[in-house]
Amino acid sequence: MKGKMLLAIAAAALAGGAFAASPVYKGDPAKGKLIVDQVCAACHGADGNSAASANPTLAGQHQKYLYEQLKAFKAGTRKNPTMMGMASPLSDDDMWNVAAYFSQQKVKPREAADKTQMPLGKKVYTAGNFGTKVPACMACHGPAGAGMPDRYPRLTAQHAPYIVKQLNDFKAGADRQNQTMADIASRMSDAEMKAVAEYISGLR
Repeated sequence: MKGKMLLAIAAAALAGGAFAASPVYKGDPAKGKLIVDQVCAACHGADGNSAASANPTLAGQHQKYLYEQLKAFKAGTRKNPTMMGMASPLSDDDMWNVAAYFSQQKVKPREAADKTQMPLGKKVYTAGNFGTKVPACMACHGPAGAGMPDRYPRLTAQHAPYIVKQLNDFKAGADRQNQTMADIASRMSDAEMKAVAEYISGLR
């Protein structure tokens, strides 16, 4: 009981930083929109709200995070053949511009598709699993999934199937390499992944 309480306190303390204001980076949203309309909109939506669950919603995502992901796709350190092809022609300025545009769009709320997953999903997201040393997701991503600029991505209203795939990719350590997330995902059961993904999709 004492351990669970300490874990919850630590999670709440860390989550407080998620409300810090986003830093300002270079990037021209108007120029970014031109690229989005020609290259990104077909999969991610013109305003960054993806209609397909396999493609992440990018609206409202932190600018630096989006920029870093585009760089990783271009370099091949984050492996996705489609995204590598899309990112390869982009200059550094192009990537900043696209990131600036998507970061300024409003994310559209969605409801969890499977509400039976909410109790377990909420438990994992807000308190983790003390027994298997899975920390609360909100410790880094915030109570409402807002994330923390420069450190942790926004998760609010993200597609549940996309979240599940990312957790499995982190666990495998092939397509996505992040030691912290790999360690966390390796301790999660398939049921926990599915439940927390559904919970995240309904965050707002």
